Parts: sequence; structure tokens; C-alpha cells
Amino acid sequence: MSELIDTLNRETARISWRELQPFFARGQTVAVDPDLDLVAVAAAFADDDKPAVQGWMDQARVAVVTDAQSAAWLDAEADMWAVVVAPFVLVQPVV
Repeated sequence: MSELIDTLNRETARISWRELQPFFARGQTVAVDPDLDLVAVAAAFADDDKPAVQGWMDQARVAVVTDAQSAAWLDAEADMWAVVVAPFVLVQPVV
């Protein structure tokens, strides 16, 4: 798991929400609650840890990005932390 965490850390990047629009349009962007560790969530996705991912989803802490979120982030010209766990791009607003 440590190797996976290291890899995901290296692959995490800061990017504008505007640049992520093509992924959003394909329904591939997943919002991660700012209180969660983005890399830990990405590792759970990569490891297919269904109980962990489902738990976060049930708590609305991990969810597909909504049209309203996208519009707000576009208006705010928000930057995101993003990491790809194919086919998804997990995003978390930079605070």
C-alpha cells in the first residue's frame, strides 16, 4: 500500500477546474470532501475498497461532481487538487 500511496502522491497535481471540464462532461469527476485525505481516497478507489468508498458515498463525502458544483467552481475560477484513478479524476478544491 505504501508504494501505491507514494505513486498517487507523485501523480497528484494542482489544476484549474476549467481544465477539468472535459472529464466533467464525461461524468468522470468525483468530488472528495476537503476533510478527507485525497490520496487515501484515491488509494481506496485504486484498491477497489468498496466498503470504504461506499461509506464515504453514503455520508456524501465522496460523490460525482454535480452541475451546481461545476458551475460554482467555474464562476470562482477554482483550483483543484486532482489525481487520476482511471476512469475517474478525483478532485478536491484547493483551500
